[in-house]
Amino acid sequence: MTAEQTEALIGMVATLALLVLMILPSLVGIVRERRIDRQLREAEQAREGERTRMEVQKSSSRSTVPSTATWYAEGRRSKKLVSS
Repeated sequence: MTAEQTEALIGMVATLALLVLMILPSLVGIVRERRIDRQLREAEQAREGERTRMEVQKSSSRSTVPSTATWYAEGRRSKKLVSS
């Protein structure tokens, strides 16, 4: 190998090393953002699942409150039983 070829090889390796050093931070950032996006998506899905589960639980455990008419009629019946 001649001196010119060696210098050309060193120049290409140096150029490639500089290119890698310039691209590496961008690649690390892209990988990091994809991981964060995945975590946010999983958290959102978990929150929606929790919200759905809570709504189902609320609707099934909701106590029924009698209407005013029912309350009034029951009060009248109990008074009749006491007075008779």
